[in-house]
Amino acid sequence: MSPNKKMPLTLCVTSGKGGVGKTSFTVNFALALARNDNRVLVVDGDMGLANVDVLLRLSVKHNIRDALESGADPRQALIFARPNLAVLPGASGVPEMVSLGVKQQARLADFIKSVSVDFDYVLIDTAAGIGSSVLWYNRYSDHNIFILSPDPTSMTDAYALIKLLSRDHGIGRFNLVLNFVRGAREGSHTVDTIKRVTQRFLNLELAHLGSIPEDRAVRQAVLDQLPFVEQTPGSKAARAIHEMAQRVHTLL
Repeated sequence: MSPNKKMPLTLCVTSGKGGVGKTSFTVNFALALARNDNRVLVVDGDMGLANVDVLLRLSVKHNIRDALESGADPRQALIFARPNLAVLPGASGVPEMVSLGVKQQARLADFIKSVSVDFDYVLIDTAAGIGSSVLWYNRYSDHNIFILSPDPTSMTDAYALIKLLSRDHGIGRFNLVLNFVRGAREGSHTVDTIKRVTQRFLNLELAHLGSIPEDRAVRQAVLDQLPFVEQTPGSKAARAIHEMAQRVHTLL
């Protein structure tokens, strides 16, 4: 790599529980970044239930598991889904991929590094929860993006993951994106609540990157297995995603 080559910004997109729209955010945010003339790589880091390819309607021939097991060039598994947007597919239905050993983690880090040099952003879509691969991806990345919803269970699980990463893995900054927000009042109350709790019990300051309003267009796009920034680019949710993509460097 040229000494003047700029390294990509690696963002780990994660959540304490499933069902909060984490993968949908990753795909739509990646598309918004790519439309801003950035080269974006999405790594499907959900090693057991990968589904980025489903949202982008990709035909997968090779995935991360193949690269790890064969030692092949991981660039052979890259799929260019759109101009400026590539995907490194994860494994699906392979439970042993959820808990990678130390050697596999080191090889995976080398794989991601080797394929990411030609990109401006790397978005890693992790599994939900506190599995070992989730913790490792958060440590590996430059920044994290935590997806949560106003649902109390989502907030509780997000707090548990933040506590674990802060206490046991030395991560001191957490960047929140609130999804499925029903109005500004609910959004500000949710953010204020989790900020207050983490400040009081963990002595952590959380950054709020933005909120995505509850939007019928998002539900329809999920049913149609299409990104909503493409299906309904003028929707409230799509506009919120584009605003975050335009401000991402100032937010992190």
